[in-house]
Amino acid sequence: MENVTAAFILTTFAGLSTGIGSLIAFFIPKPKMTYLSILLGFAAGAMLYISFVELLSTSIENVGFFVANTAFFFGMVVIYFLDRAIQHVHLDTLPDGRRNRLQKAGIFTAIGIAMHNFPEGMAVMATSLSSPYLGMSVAVAIAIHNIPEGITVSVPIYYATQDRKKAFAYSLISGLFEPVGAAFGYLMIFQFLTVSLLGIILAFVSGIMVFICFDELLPIAIKYGDEHLMLLGLLSGMAVMALSLYLLG
Repeated sequence: MENVTAAFILTTFAGLSTGIGSLIAFFIPKPKMTYLSILLGFAAGAMLYISFVELLSTSIENVGFFVANTAFFFGMVVIYFLDRAIQHVHLDTLPDGRRNRLQKAGIFTAIGIAMHNFPEGMAVMATSLSSPYLGMSVAVAIAIHNIPEGITVSVPIYYATQDRKKAFAYSLISGLFEPVGAAFGYLMIFQFLTVSLLGIILAFVSGIMVFICFDELLPIAIKYGDEHLMLLGLLSGMAVMALSLYLLG
């Protein structure tokens, strides 16, 4: 029960980071896009490292190579079709222009982020039940990339409406889908956990996280900086996550 409580706390922390990003956007008039590039590269590096070194490897130990990799690629396929099925604006294709377009961009971006946050909440829950230390690492990595996502939701809506509360609300609501995803996963799946089922879930969520890195985080990191800045963030994220897992392990 303690692990479940800790999992919900970590998931809520990760989700609320979009609200932190929204607040940051209001206090930094012109944030440098190079910072966004490094930050997203760092988050992607942390998530990729955890996905392959911890989640997938643990799954292989629990259920074997074939089953683990099947669940891994199935996770990627599921999030791919979910990404295509639900209309939203990708962060790297945000349009510039009149107020209506900006507001629409912010709202659709919020929908897209909420859609990704739901399985991310399940990922934090699953990893926390496996290991509180691993869950903390996953939550921190997700929180890091949720901060700039909060910025990308709030800024277009704020410029379109001049309403800080509305912009913050959309950003915060999209982040709250993380604990919603965790609650759904716990009620529907995790109460029936066995070692084998947990192994399959870990591989499944690692596939989701890898897809998000390559579909969202890295393309945006390159667009708003360059490949060298992105790579610097990527390697830093991997190194910091490796060190944290070593110290916490």
